Amino acid sequence: MYRIQKFLTSKLFVFSLLCGLFLCILGGAVFMRYIFSGIPPVYEMEEYTPSLTSKVFDRNGKLIHEFSIEKRSVVPLEEIPVDLQNGVVAMEDRVFFQHAGFSVRGILRALLNDIVTGRAKQGGSTLTQQLSRGVFLTQQKKIIRKIREIVLAVQIEHRFSKPEILQLYLNEIYLGSGAYGVKAAAKRYFNKELSELTTGEAALLVGLIPSPGNYNPFANPQRARERRNLVLQVMHEQGYISAEDLQKAKAEPLPEKEPTPDGDKPGLYFIEHIRRILEPKYGTETLWKGGLNIYTTLDIDQQAVAEEIMNKKLQEFDAVIAKGMGIEIDPNDPEADTHKAEPGEENAPPREEYPRLQGAFMVRDVKSGAVRVMVGGRSFTQSKFNRATQAKRQPGSSFKPYVWMAALQQGYTPATLVKDLPTMFYFDGRNWHTFDENADLYSLDLAAQSFIGSKAFTVWVPQNYGGRSDGWITLRRALEKSKNLVAVNLIDAIGARKVIDVARKAGLTAPLPPVPALGLGVAVINMDEHLAALTTFANGGIHTDNYYIERVEDNNGRILEEHIANEREAFTPQNAYLLINMMKGVVQRGSGAAANRLKRPIAGKTGTTQSHRDMWFVGMTPHTAAAAWMGYDDDTSQEKYHWTGSTTARWWTEIMEQILKDEPADDFAVPEGISFSYINPNTGKLATPTDPNKFLEAFKKGTAPTSF
Repeated sequence: MYRIQKFLTSKLFVFSLLCGLFLCILGGAVFMRYIFSGIPPVYEMEEYTPSLTSKVFDRNGKLIHEFSIEKRSVVPLEEIPVDLQNGVVAMEDRVFFQHAGFSVRGILRALLNDIVTGRAKQGGSTLTQQLSRGVFLTQQKKIIRKIREIVLAVQIEHRFSKPEILQLYLNEIYLGSGAYGVKAAAKRYFNKELSELTTGEAALLVGLIPSPGNYNPFANPQRARERRNLVLQVMHEQGYISAEDLQKAKAEPLPEKEPTPDGDKPGLYFIEHIRRILEPKYGTETLWKGGLNIYTTLDIDQQAVAEEIMNKKLQEFDAVIAKGMGIEIDPNDPEADTHKAEPGEENAPPREEYPRLQGAFMVRDVKSGAVRVMVGGRSFTQSKFNRATQAKRQPGSSFKPYVWMAALQQGYTPATLVKDLPTMFYFDGRNWHTFDENADLYSLDLAAQSFIGSKAFTVWVPQNYGGRSDGWITLRRALEKSKNLVAVNLIDAIGARKVIDVARKAGLTAPLPPVPALGLGVAVINMDEHLAALTTFANGGIHTDNYYIERVEDNNGRILEEHIANEREAFTPQNAYLLINMMKGVVQRGSGAAANRLKRPIAGKTGTTQSHRDMWFVGMTPHTAAAAWMGYDDDTSQEKYHWTGSTTARWWTEIMEQILKDEPADDFAVPEGISFSYINPNTGKLATPTDPNKFLEAFKKGTAPTSF
């Protein structure tokens, strides 16, 4: 005893004890430092902004798309149904309003359960612990993480009130199917706002919390029902709902129809286009997680109509082509495989995928440039290539209005006689020249023979569609009949550079070759730019660019950008009116006659490229302009089917019949400085009072013919 007492009082023992104590303190300090090093400052939660959904709206305020990595909408606690709040507390943390961040009883209960089952399955976490884990920590089941979770939960409890913690939790919790927070979940499972949820629906959402996959009502309806009923029973036992409410909620049906994914919902080409505009400007993080509100120019109802009709008409054309090749396709299934059936192989699997016609369609406001419809192809899921904005195609004769405007600027009038005569062009290595304009086609062919074997010369003999020429005709009739010879002869007379200058002023930026064939649309351009440029003529010579976004707001409603109109006078209103008045004749008497059935003033122009690879129609009212194109992505010819720009005009008309049904049938305004005179449409001179073919033509004052 004495020896033990002596040892305990010896310097060695005291020194060892102090060293051990020091080491324990040091070890504890190091451990706590390690614990706290993995815990962010709790004040960051005051500035914590969860990943939010950016919403896209059409011109009428309809929600048409959401950009999100996590589907989430943050709402204040007062907008969350009381039944939902009570259900969460009842099932996840019954003593939520009593504990200081963690529950010793809950931890011991979970520990005992884990020991009995032999698995670390039950966590025993309070709502505050779950919140700290969801916001700052990982989901790994480790002792260190659990300690950090408890420490952080205590800090949160000291920093925030219970209602604030509950609000954060209900906006943060993951409820399956990409839905974060109760508002997103209400939309995902019931397609309802929070305020519309019933008690049973609120209980189903609460039941999802521990395992959204297992209790998903679409994947596991029986489990979901049992879990929902358990939540309701617990809520009743804790006094949150009455026995009557309990039975009523249990009788509620589960949601049966799962919301369909985006698939080919209307407007996806437009959505992708604005993503390409906004993502470089605001960054991926802000667009996909920042909760922006994006208000666009799109009219989703018109968009849906345009997509449906265009796909239907192109499917009909596919059927015509397929029938000619002995290929059978289901007219009701635009995605059906196609194959050629061999004798005895009627039930064989498809062996040949037939190329499908593609199309594009755009509608914009004439004056503002707001794009109302954008169809970039037949199926966004099959091809994300936007043929309205990305494809470069030859416009064919739809380019001719630029040539006619250049002629008007050089003093031509709609009644000026222009030559629709056979012409041969040759290229001497530097410039294009013409042979004798008075020669007939046979003579020109003979003249060309001497150049065929020479590498120094290139010879080109353009022709009208159908091969017929009318000699000398008025500028108006040449446009109505889409005379190729007139187009190239005009370029030869006034110069390709002047035509290019007109196209540039109208808004075209694509490379344009200074050659006679430019008048036939040999350059390649984008539909959106072509539509905006031609619309300049319908807008009295004022050019406005296409635009797609009215304004963008952040998640607090602060305006980040707003469209500001930018108008530029490109042509005089008098020349613009003369051209539009002639383009009205294309619809009334020319290749765009299909649009006449709309029974309203429409100015338009068809376009068909060589071998019928591209077929266009662009038409305009004083308020709305629209462009349509169809063809193959691989430039396959459609000449054998005799389809032209007039074919495209037919389905353009079918779409616009719906889009224009509520638009007044106004005519294009006549600007000051325009006068009207009756002329003979063949001679271009004044018509006699008894002339049965007289035509009321528009002229700039002082330019009307004076002789009969």
